[in-house]
Amino acid sequence: MMKYMGDYPSKRTRSVNELTDQIFEGALKAEPLKDEIYSQIIKQLTDNHVKYSEEKGWELLWLCTGLFPPSNVLLLHVQRFLQSKKHHPLAGDCMQRLHKALRSGSRKYPPHLVEVEAIQHKTTQIFHKVYFPDDTDEAFEVESSTKAKDFCLNISTRLLLKSSEGFSLFVKISDKVISVPEGDFFFDFVRHLTDWIKKARPAKEGIVPSLTYQVFFMKKLWTTTVPGKDAFADSIFHYYQELPKYLRGYHKCSREEVFQLGALIYRVKFEDDKSHFPAIPKMLREIVPQDLIRQMSPDDWKRSVVSYFNKQSGKSRDEAKLMFLKLIYKWPTFGSAFFEVKQTTEPNFPEILLIAINKHGVSLIDPKTKDILTTHPFTKISNWSSGNTYFHITIGNLVRGSKLLCETSLGYKMDDLLTSYISQMLTTMSKQRSGRSHNK
Repeated sequence: MMKYMGDYPSKRTRSVNELTDQIFEGALKAEPLKDEIYSQIIKQLTDNHVKYSEEKGWELLWLCTGLFPPSNVLLLHVQRFLQSKKHHPLAGDCMQRLHKALRSGSRKYPPHLVEVEAIQHKTTQIFHKVYFPDDTDEAFEVESSTKAKDFCLNISTRLLLKSSEGFSLFVKISDKVISVPEGDFFFDFVRHLTDWIKKARPAKEGIVPSLTYQVFFMKKLWTTTVPGKDAFADSIFHYYQELPKYLRGYHKCSREEVFQLGALIYRVKFEDDKSHFPAIPKMLREIVPQDLIRQMSPDDWKRSVVSYFNKQSGKSRDEAKLMFLKLIYKWPTFGSAFFEVKQTTEPNFPEILLIAINKHGVSLIDPKTKDILTTHPFTKISNWSSGNTYFHITIGNLVRGSKLLCETSLGYKMDDLLTSYISQMLTTMSKQRSGRSHNK
């Protein structure tokens, strides 16, 4: 603490949050140390006439009030101290943070680098850029006490979405995209993730691994998604999240549907502008599922897409997005997350399988024919586990059930998605049950 405040000489230059980690780590693990940290900071700030040291002490108090509250015994003392210093620019903010910490509870990890840098640059507001599937982004204020659920609500309110249900924050770091559990403090989750990646990838001599991350907000659970119910959700999220899966060729669809969808995708890109028709043969990868492109010549594709385009004249971009969604909504694979895996347990199925996780359960699909071989509803899934290279799932009971073992590097995503869908299903079931008992 004295090193951070400049009262004790420190020989080497340190990373921004090395000292704050040392100060707060112990207290986050052992309850009695929390009061000790508060007492020490307040002691250092009492009658401290060294300007630099005092400012650094206030930085620590600001960070501390964002991490955990003191015990009831010390609370009054901390509040009195802040009231007595109300002329200080950070006192009011510390008091607010203290009240939020009392409401939200204690964080699990020391301050994130972003929080430490903010207060060192005399900023008490932290704005975070959030990316959306339609390639736009916006900045949102994130506080030390912000939990993922609050963050999702803030975003959906600003974007005028009718509900935040089914949406989630995702953090993209190195080659992974991980969903943030709604009960987690946002900065705790990111801190935990960066620490985990640091450990998993030891730094090469003198090279610091890049731990920059991006935050995305996307639809995760599609249980209640019906195109047309929420125009902004359809336009910003549903269309742009479903389009790449369609173009990868994951759905089974008729040629007529492909012509129609191709014309709608063109309309979303260019609205009523026909000047890009000659370029259609060159942009087939952007309007036709990749595995179907070779079934016809580029000029035949162009003719068919143009003929369907002319039938939809006058439709706006947003109307075209909605028509696209309404058409694919009829398919059993709408709103799926798809995973290409290798399986060795089921001799009647192909070795390379496409697994779709959606509101119906877990579907196993033949990647060549796109036929759904079987769908296991969530109610029949009794167990699942994942690791860096695998995903295992048990159907039916443990004695007479069948197991599917898959080789995949995306096991963590499948595991999280299955957990989220099943927990959503259980929540809905218990709500229905309590609703029925009230009606009685």
